[in-house]
Order: sequence, then structure tokens, then C-alpha cells
Amino acid sequence: MNRLPCPSGATVLTQRPVHGALKAGLCIAAAALLGACAPALDWRDVRPEGALVQLQLPCKPHGQSRDVQLGGARVNLALHACAAGAATWGLAAADMVDPALVGPALAELSAAAAGNLAAKPVPRQPLPVTGATPNAASGWQRLSGRLPDGKPAQMQVLVFARGTWVYQASVLGEKIDEAAAQTFFASLRFSP
Repeated sequence: MNRLPCPSGATVLTQRPVHGALKAGLCIAAAALLGACAPALDWRDVRPEGALVQLQLPCKPHGQSRDVQLGGARVNLALHACAAGAATWGLAAADMVDPALVGPALAELSAAAAGNLAAKPVPRQPLPVTGATPNAASGWQRLSGRLPDGKPAQMQVLVFARGTWVYQASVLGEKIDEAAAQTFFASLRFSP
């Protein structure tokens, strides 16, 4: 057996001596495998204060809030977001107070997500959240477009409600890890 040391710190064991491009290819493959073992996503249970919902995020979220015009009312929108695995993960929540404003607010959150990427609006698909209040404006979308700086981006976004509260859960990145996105969206739930 021959030991092939790589600049990345990996060592590849080979049956025969290796030279040139084959050596570089083996080192790149070893580095990729080692990188795959390193956890880029550090999943944790999160229950944002005041948001009523629980979820898992792959990184430690940072919270902020601001007053915005949403669904025809001025409300405080809280955002909990973090970046991991080449994507931004977030949950926005607001109490609309008036039940009549919930549907318009959900529709506006969906439209804003598409608008932020200059993406064509696509129909929302059902994606149930345990404990959520059924609403015709709830649903999940997969969007493709461009960020304001012109870079291509993908977004998966889910809007849903519980009582008078509206929520927008989203994953944004150049390319979204489908398995990680599924873990994120499947983790959303309300306590009884």
C-alpha cells in the first residue's frame, strides 16, 4: 500500500504509485468526502419568543422585529433567521389581531417572496403544519429568480396561520438542499 498525502491534510491509500492528474483527482475526491462528513447544518429545536410555533433550524437564529404594513394593517413582524449550508433559513411571524386580515396577509407574504426574487408567482401547494389553522391562502411554493444584485437564487417558502397569527417560513440560496429543506418544513408545529 502506498500513502498519498494531500495538501488538504487528507491521506489516500492506493495499491500502486500515483502521479500527476490522478493524484490531484484522488486528493480532491478525498477532500470532498471529508467535507461531507463535517456537519454544515447544526440542527436545533427553536421556539421563537411570542411566535407560538416550534421548528428546527440548522443554525442559531438571530431575531429582529419591525413595524410593517401587512394585509391592510400596521403590525409588528418578528423575523428569526440564520445562515448555514449556503442558504438563509428564516421564520417571520406577526399577529394580525383581526381574523379578517389573515388571508390577505398570507397572500401578501407569498407575493412579497416572489417579488423579492423577481420570480413569476406560482400556485401555492398544500403543506400541512401540525396545529395550524386551515386557510385557503396557506401553502408552499418553490421560486426561482434573481437577487437584487443579479445573482441567481432559489427560494422555498411556506405561509400558514394559527388564529390571527401569520407565518412565513423560508429557505433562500443559490441552490437549495432538498433534504435539508424538507427537514426544516416538516419540523414546523404548534403545541396543543
